[in-house]
Amino acid sequence: MTAEVFAGICLGAAAVGIALGLGSFLYYRRQLRVFSDVLNTFEKTGELVEKESRETMESKLISRLCRVLKRSRQKEEQAGKEKQEIAELLSDISHQLKTPLANILLNTELLKEGKLSSRDQRQFLMRNQEQAEKMQWLMKTLVKASRIEQGILVFDTFLAPLTETLARSISAVYALAKEKQISIETEKVEECMPVHNPKWTAEAIGNILENAVKYSPKGSRIFIETTMMELYVQVKITDEGPGICEAEYNRIFRRFYRGKQAEEQEGSGLGLYLAQVILQSEKGYITVAKGRRGGTCFSVFLFLG
Repeated sequence: MTAEVFAGICLGAAAVGIALGLGSFLYYRRQLRVFSDVLNTFEKTGELVEKESRETMESKLISRLCRVLKRSRQKEEQAGKEKQEIAELLSDISHQLKTPLANILLNTELLKEGKLSSRDQRQFLMRNQEQAEKMQWLMKTLVKASRIEQGILVFDTFLAPLTETLARSISAVYALAKEKQISIETEKVEECMPVHNPKWTAEAIGNILENAVKYSPKGSRIFIETTMMELYVQVKITDEGPGICEAEYNRIFRRFYRGKQAEEQEGSGLGLYLAQVILQSEKGYITVAKGRRGGTCFSVFLFLG
């Protein structure tokens, strides 16, 4: 091989090497620009656009980058949502505790003056205890509902007898109903085994019954009946109270909402809210309508599995 041929081969190899190097440089520069475009688009608009559709290593890396960014955005949105929920919860707690706390402070000041008789002192102490118990109940109920909604508090659901759950709900309000001479009557209650948690479902239905007793007139009746459906069993709770305005049907399950008919009664507006949260966590739900005997009819739907 002559020197000229060898030199030509070397020059050709060098040229090919330079061309390959330049091509690789331009290719990876283009890929970096694609990565940069994806990141810039995400920063400006929050949207993720995958530039490559071919099955190349670079396109796979871009897909992985998009998935990482999506997860990051979802976590950020979830954190923002949880922060907002905590802020709303603290605001609600502050608002609801304001009145009982003010009452406790006022009663305490009167007790400190030492001018009250022994009988009045006992009354003021009892009032303070009532207000403190109210504050404790509010805190407990709010935290409980919030933990269920956020998935922090999870309870098992399983097939369990409905009649036993209803009996537990009725027993929880029996004393209050007896005091107002209100009878709770079961009609057409069929034995079945819906998927639920007896303890928590009894609390949810008990809250509905407590409202029915609280807002119904003395000597009235509350009716409980069940209807078997294809996927659910419907538990109807009908009272003979003043009823609820139809315009308020979508509001009464909100936290702290109290209807116009309930303004004169003692209450917090948390019972129906907690009942709905519990039932939704069991794949059930609750609706409200006008009762056939007047008053209000709440329907609880429990999943049959």
